[in-house]
Amino acid sequence: MKLFRKTLFWLHLISGVLAGIFIFTMCVTGVLLSFESNILEFAESDMRYVAAPPENVQKLSANEVLTKIQTAKPNAKPTLISVANKENAAINISFGREGQAYVNPFTGEITGEGAKNWRGFFRVVEDLHRWLAIPGDGRQVGKALNDAANFLFLFLAISGVYIWFPRRLSLKHFKAAITPRWKVTGRARDFNWHTVIGFWSSLVLIILTLTAVVMSYSWANNLVYTLTGNDVPQQQQRPPSAPNDPKKQEPPVVLPANTDALFERAENFVTDVKSVSLSLPLKNNEANFNLSEGRYWNSFARSTLTLNAETGETIKFEDYGDQNSGRQLRSWVRFTHTGETGGFVGQLIGFLACVGGAVLVYTGFALAWRRLVNWLQNRKKLRDIKP
Repeated sequence: MKLFRKTLFWLHLISGVLAGIFIFTMCVTGVLLSFESNILEFAESDMRYVAAPPENVQKLSANEVLTKIQTAKPNAKPTLISVANKENAAINISFGREGQAYVNPFTGEITGEGAKNWRGFFRVVEDLHRWLAIPGDGRQVGKALNDAANFLFLFLAISGVYIWFPRRLSLKHFKAAITPRWKVTGRARDFNWHTVIGFWSSLVLIILTLTAVVMSYSWANNLVYTLTGNDVPQQQQRPPSAPNDPKKQEPPVVLPANTDALFERAENFVTDVKSVSLSLPLKNNEANFNLSEGRYWNSFARSTLTLNAETGETIKFEDYGDQNSGRQLRSWVRFTHTGETGGFVGQLIGFLACVGGAVLVYTGFALAWRRLVNWLQNRKKLRDIKP
């Protein structure tokens, strides 16, 4: 066991030195991204909600809203219309990578196009978090480096728990390993911070890194389905995109006349719907809706509904509750990684864990450097002693 512990320690140290810079970057960017959704919601609150209209003022039809949007932004191509089930909520229309717009459902006026400065900031931070913000073809290299560093981070979090475990099982030794010592300095401070922060943040860091591994590697994603006894879903091959022809004008998005009835049917299809989104443009005379539901423990549960665009008849409904355990478990991964599945408390815990991860890198480097300096000094002393 002593040899195993020593081997594990050196693997832990070497992994930390190799991946430390990347881990530090991911932790710092993770701190900045922890409350992204909350900051955007606050910054866009004036856009996402509108003043209560005068009495007897009815909402515009979906076609009227889309017509006003296409008049105001003739070059933009709507890809999604989202309607939140909240009083006086603005309609959100997405234009894919070209941005979005919030629209007053009573007047058709654009209330805002999102907090562009904040969204631009978070986009840069996320690019740094995911692929070191390397542009163009180098993105895959940056992603591969960060993915590998995250995998080593998972190993560091797990191996750190074993290394942290006191060799003598006593209350005194356990207390020393989980209690910060504020008056110590130098190596004693670095060692204390490394062990204490490692103990309190290890479980959260294991969850954060494990979910990131699932999102990073296809074999890990497939393993989620295999371990739950389900078949791995086949990924649909995207047809090659045709080169852009600036002279070719795409036809404007057209909604069927009964779009409002389709939205109403989608909103009432299940109970406790939080929002309904319609994908654009419609294809094969089908209206594809995404239903965000509030009747499941998973607050990010999504069901899909496909209606005949002419008759409103149900073509296909895939309820989140009917999905196999593999798909349901996979749906938890992304928002567990961001902490959002636990609400504000979960985000705060993730925030603190990322801060702790950054301090672990700092103290780990400091301890490794002190060890290297001591080793070099001892070698020098041995050379000086020899005749």
